[in-house]
Amino acid sequence: MSIELRHLRYFLAVADELHFGRAAERLGMSQPPLSQQIRQLETLVGARLFNRTNRRVSLTDAGELFVHEAQTILAQVDHAIELAQRAQRGEVGELRIGFTRSTPLSGHIPRAIFAFREAAPSVQLQLQEMNSLRQIDALLDRRLQVGIVRGNVLPETLVSKRLFRDPLVAVLREDHPALARLGKSQRLRTEWLAQESFVLFARSAGAGIHDHVITLCRKAGFTPRVVQDAQEASTIVGLVAAGLGVSILPASCENIGVTGVAYVPLADPAAMSEIHVVHQRDERSPLVAKFVRLLLAHAREA
Repeated sequence: MSIELRHLRYFLAVADELHFGRAAERLGMSQPPLSQQIRQLETLVGARLFNRTNRRVSLTDAGELFVHEAQTILAQVDHAIELAQRAQRGEVGELRIGFTRSTPLSGHIPRAIFAFREAAPSVQLQLQEMNSLRQIDALLDRRLQVGIVRGNVLPETLVSKRLFRDPLVAVLREDHPALARLGKSQRLRTEWLAQESFVLFARSAGAGIHDHVITLCRKAGFTPRVVQDAQEASTIVGLVAAGLGVSILPASCENIGVTGVAYVPLADPAAMSEIHVVHQRDERSPLVAKFVRLLLAHAREA
């Protein structure tokens, strides 16, 4: 037989009261079983913990030393229980999140991350910027727990929830002639760009925008003449401002502050990109569930 936590709790109650009757009442039990448990503890410890007379109960030297150690053990157990309960509520631990380059440009995602940090300050967030394809690989390898990706074509072991739809817009210099052709709808027809030079996301950027733009243009009856590709949206916008060509980017890129550039909605209904939050289908972490709930809530508000 080994010492159990109940032995320590019984011992500390008697040590605090120095009276078996009052300790038993405090513990909600009768005195004889309590006395039996204390004798059992002394046998297991191999030392006498209390001096007992008809008139008083006092701690022995061994009992005095045992009090501090018993209190420490029970405090550690209580701490472990609290930690486990907080982990179950998604309040402690580590959460590994991936996001694309354009994610911080969508205001409600940073707001959701801030709200999560406020709600769970003890959780360590590991935020990693990577393109959608790399995020999917990292999720499959469990190097990431949550991904914020563009598009929703995923392996079966991953599950996604749409956060929002991000329209694609034409990016033109403010003096571009096509702007004068806009009607009341203020939407630009993709075929108007057939003779333009294009600055696009490189396919290696992994955002899926490159292929999306090629498909839109071919649907409009032409193959875009790509004169420059780039890894960063800010680089693309800067090159458009410099007169190198036009581009098509997610509307969230409008937050990139470059003067002399116009962002124009496209008339084609297919000019739409989707942002999804993704995780493993068998994910059971309360942290993941809490973070996803916050993301979805902020997306709905937006």
